[in-house]
Amino acid sequence: MATVLLIGATGFIGPHVAAALVRDGHTVVVFHRGSPHSAGQQVRPLPPEVREIQGDRRQLRDHAKPLRAVRPDVVVDFVLSSGPQARELMTLFRGVASRVIALSSADVYRACGVLHGSEPGPIEPVPLTESSPLRTRLQTYPVDRIRMLQQIFSWLDEEYDKIPVEQEILGPSTALRAGDASLPGTVLRLPMVYGPGDRLHRLFPLVKRMDDRRPFILFDDKQAAWRGPRGYVENVAAAITLAATSPQAAGQIYNVGEPESLSELEWARHVAAVVGWTGTFVTLPPEKAPDHLRAPGNLDQHWAMDTTRIRRELGYVEPIARAEAIRRSVEWERAHPPAIDPRAFDYEAEDRAIDS
Repeated sequence: MATVLLIGATGFIGPHVAAALVRDGHTVVVFHRGSPHSAGQQVRPLPPEVREIQGDRRQLRDHAKPLRAVRPDVVVDFVLSSGPQARELMTLFRGVASRVIALSSADVYRACGVLHGSEPGPIEPVPLTESSPLRTRLQTYPVDRIRMLQQIFSWLDEEYDKIPVEQEILGPSTALRAGDASLPGTVLRLPMVYGPGDRLHRLFPLVKRMDDRRPFILFDDKQAAWRGPRGYVENVAAAITLAATSPQAAGQIYNVGEPESLSELEWARHVAAVVGWTGTFVTLPPEKAPDHLRAPGNLDQHWAMDTTRIRRELGYVEPIARAEAIRRSVEWERAHPPAIDPRAFDYEAEDRAIDS
């Protein structure tokens, strides 16, 4: 059994990982700020067997002595935001831990930049594999977008970019993936994660319209066809747990997500089946869709991700089936709705669009 240190694991995904590790007999220590979470999020509590160390991830060096004293076999950092943070992490645990796991994102891929308009050139082929090209521009989002996201994810810093994080954990290129031989790393590129506790409320726009008994739900054509990776929170946590307890994951990068990247329309149909909504999905050319339903960016660039490697090499299988994952997510969205912006649910504009 291993000793696993989890950094910042008290939010959306981390408590599921802590519970799974404890259930499997591992010793778990969690380093976190100890601050209260957003009201209504119903964050899952940490298991009582978990030892907690309180402190701010942004002042990691100030807590070097108690963290190094844990002598963890594996360190999993849930809140790595930038290259300097990752460098500090590696420095602190070099010579102490056996491996570091960094949670990265699908937004490292060049396809992300193509969609957002920051990468010139042609559309990137999909599905994206772990060897697909990464962005060449090391600013994932504009500073104003980062500041908006910081209101939801306070751990983000203004240097947020997972590409420098990966380079510090594994080395500057795939040719150097083994990284620092004295402290090997593993990188997990996560999808859009949904489920109870999702601060982005990814299912809510669909669930509200269905619960409001709208006779139809509109998409613009390109958004309806757009494919991106998704993962249910407990299933993503299972992948993280597996990587943390699999020594063969050292030096590797793994995409994490459901086996198939569904289109937005296919996803909506799955949600409708769970909710029991029997209305009609209608697609319109983007110029005919109401402004609040037009998705920004180049939607010809899909983000479909291939997750074969983690399944083949580590034997990963989702423990929760999609229908059950959606059911749990819908139940939570109904119990914990976000603040509603009426402009995002302008049903009169949607009615006019369907009649035009």
